[in-house]
Amino acid sequence: MKYMLMMNTPGGGPYKIAQWPQADIKAHIAFMIDLNKKLHQSGELVGAEGLAGPNEAKQVRAGKDGKPVTDGVFPETKEFLAGYWIVDVDSPERAYEIAAAASAAPGPGGAPLNMPIEVRQVMSGPPPEFL
Repeated sequence: MKYMLMMNTPGGGPYKIAQWPQADIKAHIAFMIDLNKKLHQSGELVGAEGLAGPNEAKQVRAGKDGKPVTDGVFPETKEFLAGYWIVDVDSPERAYEIAAAASAAPGPGGAPLNMPIEVRQVMSGPPPEFL
């Protein structure tokens, strides 16, 4: 089963990590790289990416003529999607274990951040009753 693990982080402007001491930023990034390597080696990692902050985001919709209409930037958002993993695992419990590991990434001073990681199953299609 595939799951998307979404790392949300407090908003209110650019990534707060940019304000951390450089050694703490490096430790955090090293933790994430190591987690991704372990998931790759176990064959569970489908993909993982960090995302630009909300100060670079645009919301897009189709205008009356079908052309893109953009709105934003929305740096005042309360929280935002900072990155994600897509994993292919045998059970939801395994996805939860991976999410807990990601949640414990080190923050300032090396203390675990215990940030929320949202876990959702990636559906391969609509439920059969809707086909």
